[in-house]
Order: sequence, then structure tokens, then C-alpha cells
Amino acid sequence: MVFLFSVNFPERRMVKKALQSFFGIGPNVSARLLAKHHLHDTCRVGELANTQILEINATLTEMKIENDLRRQVLGNIARLRDTGTFRGKRHAMGLPVRGQRTKNQTITAWKLNKIDRKL
Repeated sequence: MVFLFSVNFPERRMVKKALQSFFGIGPNVSARLLAKHHLHDTCRVGELANTQILEINATLTEMKIENDLRRQVLGNIARLRDTGTFRGKRHAMGLPVRGQRTKNQTITAWKLNKIDRKL
């Protein structure tokens, strides 16, 4: 087991997939991190040297991922709701925010967005 950013990963897991398991890191960001640290796409977590693990941990601590990113997103949504913008009202009602159709799919949107519906 290898310890990356306070998470244990099995040694046979690929580094790219291990990085993608963090909230806020997708395929492009993980590929960029691998290129930055001169690692191959098919490199496994067990093949990493201790210095490489420390470098990746240092890079991950500089990034805004996991709880910090979740807190920022929720703060942005709360700011939109407090200022009374159109997007904030859509968030509050649990409706689609970015211009999706609501003529037929409103019921589905209400089911998927279980938030307190306040204006």
C-alpha cells in the first residue's frame, strides 16, 4: 500500500487512475501531473520512488482539491442564491441552471436535485 495525499492505494493501481480518484482531478489534470513529474501513463503506484511520491504529494497540497474545492463550489452557489441572481434562483428551486429544457424534463430535474426549494 502506498500513501498518497492521506489515502492508501494498492501497489498495482495505475498512478493516473489513483490521481483521478480525488475530487477535482480528471483525466486531463492527471495526465498533466504525470507529464510534470516525468512519469509514464501506465506507471503503477508500487513503482514510484519515495522522492516521486513526495513530489506528487507536494503538488497535490498546492492544488485546490477534495474538501477545499467542494467548499468553494458550495460557497459560489450560496453567493448566487444570496444575491438573488437568476442562476441562484434556479439553484434554489432545484431546476436546471445552464439553459437546459424544462418543458418535458422538469420532473426529472426536481428528482435529481434534492435541495431545499426556497427563493
